[in-house]
Amino acid sequence: MEQPEGFKVKGKEYLVCRLKKSLYGLKQAPRQWYKKFDSFMIEHRYRRTTSDHCVFVKRFDDGEFIILLLYVDDMLIVGQNSDKISKLKKELSKSFAMKDLGPAKRILGMSISCDRKNWKLRLSQESYIEKVLKRFNMDKAKLVSTPFPSHFKLSSK
Repeated sequence: MEQPEGFKVKGKEYLVCRLKKSLYGLKQAPRQWYKKFDSFMIEHRYRRTTSDHCVFVKRFDDGEFIILLLYVDDMLIVGQNSDKISKLKKELSKSFAMKDLGPAKRILGMSISCDRKNWKLRLSQESYIEKVLKRFNMDKAKLVSTPFPSHFKLSSK
């Protein structure tokens, strides 16, 4: 960091500004943002999972729960009670600038489809796989039923 032009004082050129708030684009900005988000979630009695610190869970006395998945600046909220989810969104919007994009259709390269009538949730990475195949020029490759050559024989040895 360097002093801005016009603010340099002779003999004190080595001094720099101390930021009271992290700025978007600085290396420490994502860390500071996460620390603020994490403290918000802990304050609202959500627990970080031990396996992934970007997954927060809150269990309620009535047996219901809310799971919040954070990925950079995107989040996915899952729960049984839409009123409790709405309350969480309202609280989040008081502390963070955010947009509610409605029911999730895609996250982390996965497409999400929900069949509420039959209680089924479907996750698919088909478009991601197609993208990877295209990247490595394998999208036009001939399909085979098995990755082994047809003459290859397996044995118990």
